[in-house]
Amino acid sequence: MTEPAMRVLIVDDEAPARARLRDLLDDVSAQQPTRVVGLAANGVEALRLLENDGADVVLADIRMPVMDGVELARHLGRLEHPPAVIFTTAYDEYAVQAFELAATDYLLKPVRAPRLAEALARARRRRPAADAALAALAPGERRHFSVAERGRIVLVPIVDVLFLRAELKYVTARTSEREFLLDESLIQLEQEFAARFLRIHRNCLVSRAAVVGVERAGDDEAEPHWDIVLAGVAEHLPVSRRQWPVVRQALGF
Repeated sequence: MTEPAMRVLIVDDEAPARARLRDLLDDVSAQQPTRVVGLAANGVEALRLLENDGADVVLADIRMPVMDGVELARHLGRLEHPPAVIFTTAYDEYAVQAFELAATDYLLKPVRAPRLAEALARARRRRPAADAALAALAPGERRHFSVAERGRIVLVPIVDVLFLRAELKYVTARTSEREFLLDESLIQLEQEFAARFLRIHRNCLVSRAAVVGVERAGDDEAEPHWDIVLAGVAEHLPVSRRQWPVVRQALGF
């Protein structure tokens, strides 16, 4: 029985590499039927293409400008039906890590047709990679948070986030324009972005770059405390007594 054609999205910042992968997919079509649904030069372009056409498999280069392949895979994992991701890379260290973590399949450049056919066969039966495993592969810090809204991925530039606050099972990411609900742990976010965000309370991290000052708060009936003042929002955020010495030292107040 012939396998159904898998929908494939090719993502690479080099046009010749995209063309080669397309040609190789044609070469292995008898073994692994596929249909190319789009070509993208980076992860952001890939996500935009997927809003209109779904994919079963994404062939993604690891090192790309704007958004690399690993970050793309992490965002794709938030979809209700995420595609399988096969990394293409010229760097052995990422391939070895991917294999050891069983995070996903990988193809070393220059890609060969037999290896591509093997990877596509695995993609038909492989579950999407765990976010923690992908994070261990990441060549750098993420540039975006992602939120699944009405079946599409909304990207939130991390540089725009003023604070992160834990609320029940979710974390609220606040920009100057609106709030976004992230399905992530505040502890994990603190570890990943320790240089960018500072803990001011057990349930809140603030962007160091967004802090414009502190204010003493409280009245005769309430115990005085310090509030963080942020650029772009009127809301002031309280600093816990436990965190105040750390915050004062970190911010130089």
